[in-house]
Amino acid sequence: MKIDLIGPSYPFRGGISYYTTLLFKRLKSRHQTRFYCFRRQYPRFLFPGRTDREESRFYLRDEESQPLLDALNPLTWLKVARRVIGDRPELAIFPWWVMYWAPQYLTMIFLIKFFSPTKIVFICHNVAEHEAHFLKTIISRLVLSQAHGFIVHSEQEKENLKALTGNRRITVTHHPTYDVFNTAAMPKTAAREKLGLSDEKIILFFGFVRGYKGLPYLIKALPLILARFKVRLLIVGEFWEDKKPYLRLIRKMGVQQHITMIDRYVPNEDVPGYFCASDLVILPYTSVTGSGLLQLAYAFGRPVVTTAIGDFPKIVADKKTGFLVAPRSAKGIADAVMDFYENHEGEEMSARIKKEQSRFSWDHLIRAIEGFVP
Repeated sequence: MKIDLIGPSYPFRGGISYYTTLLFKRLKSRHQTRFYCFRRQYPRFLFPGRTDREESRFYLRDEESQPLLDALNPLTWLKVARRVIGDRPELAIFPWWVMYWAPQYLTMIFLIKFFSPTKIVFICHNVAEHEAHFLKTIISRLVLSQAHGFIVHSEQEKENLKALTGNRRITVTHHPTYDVFNTAAMPKTAAREKLGLSDEKIILFFGFVRGYKGLPYLIKALPLILARFKVRLLIVGEFWEDKKPYLRLIRKMGVQQHITMIDRYVPNEDVPGYFCASDLVILPYTSVTGSGLLQLAYAFGRPVVTTAIGDFPKIVADKKTGFLVAPRSAKGIADAVMDFYENHEGEEMSARIKKEQSRFSWDHLIRAIEGFVP
């Protein structure tokens, strides 16, 4: 089968860039695949972080990728469309996660559909953005309605997509595990020593800090946990919104001495250290459909405490591979963390997580893609 993939890759950072690059590596091992990736994404004023460029010494890249697409140069949109039309693949695959890509995608897809029989498939990481707006919904519907089929990573996203585009072909697969990192990088004691941590119990909040990720509820849970166990909370990730309210809450809760905050994008080579040093990863999200971070935690064999929303209950086996709690519940988070430490379940949970890895294999995603061509 011939497949063209259009999406982000190196030199851009982030989960979707890694996802698309890993997908290309899997696809090209089975099919004739070309990868047209971005050479520029956003103008500086639109990006909420310090930079969208990869700064890691260890980065994920495939030499066969072709960085042609400049989001701000329509001539490159036409160039990529001509390439796809000339390739005449059975499928052209686009990732979808923000409305920003509507003009570029609409231009390319219109030309591809008009001049070739290629089917258009979207892999939807977010059907709708976390910051909803009626205009975003209208534009997203316009773009997504051009597709022949979709792949999503949760039943909730399937329902969101059906509400937006009608009863089109939608395939649901679990989000695959990010297996690019050295998940056996170092023992826990060595990881803690490298980070300068001597605490016996460490919990981790990892990734970009945004409102929907529910960090305030974890901060509010910390005094309850500290009443029984001496723990250290690592907050590791770049703040994509004002940090001052979080700092005020930390002072109000009186937990400054029990939190280590790393307000920056973590380069790939440093990621294993934080996960290997931690006992438990906390995902206190208030709204979500799926999360690559959960799969990253599982890749390192780390149990999670997460809210019972989206498809998390289908991924996390409560009290077996992690803990499911009610959203916006500091007490629920605290109870789960204390349950974990009281019952010494870390090694047993890690063993169960490793046994579950086949559920999150990239093979399931590849088969889903292959299913769009008879």
